[in-house]
This record gives sequence, structure tokens and C-alpha cells, in this order.
Amino acid sequence: MLFVYKQIIALLKKSGHDVVSEHVASSKLEEDEAKRTDEEIFLSDIGFIDECDCIVADITVPSIGVGYEICYAVSKGKRVVCIYKEGTNASAMVLGNERVISIPYVNVEGLEKNFVLHLG
Repeated sequence: MLFVYKQIIALLKKSGHDVVSEHVASSKLEEDEAKRTDEEIFLSDIGFIDECDCIVADITVPSIGVGYEICYAVSKGKRVVCIYKEGTNASAMVLGNERVISIPYVNVEGLEKNFVLHLG
């Protein structure tokens, strides 16, 4: 997934968007987070959401933490775009939320048109 995350980040930057959480594509993410307390991670991640206008979350692989971040962002009135690999079992709780833009993708290259459409 790290390679996909790196591609997504590159695509967002190419489209002119700032990415505040590039660390999610780091091969050392688990190692770096092991050095931090749960509270530090929580405050950092919430800070990223508070700082941004929109979050883009890949929900291909289920994650309680990402689900929490999506819910938090929605509650703060942030624009939320969730992408997921076509054919995977993405969460109905996300896909069914009318305040979340959900975009299936076959490959990262196919996301570019949807990013321009939904992110400007």
C-alpha cells in the first residue's frame, strides 16, 4: 500500500494540492509511531485534519483509525473524499454517508480526473 500512497500523494501535488500528512507513505511510519505515545499520535492526526480544507482517505483496507478520522472530519464540516480499490469491500458506513464523496479506482492514474472533478 505504501507505493500506492506515494502515487496518490504525487498525484495530489501534481494537481496543485498541499499534502500535510505525507508521513503516511513512509516506510518508517510504524517505527516512528512506536516512539510516540498514543496521545501524541492522536493530537498530531487531529491537528492535520483541523489544518486542512479536505481530507482524502484510502479506505481500501479497513482501519478503525481512518474511520475515526473520517467521522471527525465530517463532524468539523471538512470536505471528505474517500477512495477505494474497485472490487474491494469498502465500508457501507462510509459509502452510504452523503457527506462523503466516495470514488472507486482501478489504478491510481484513473484517479486524476476524479481529483480534478472533486477537489478542483
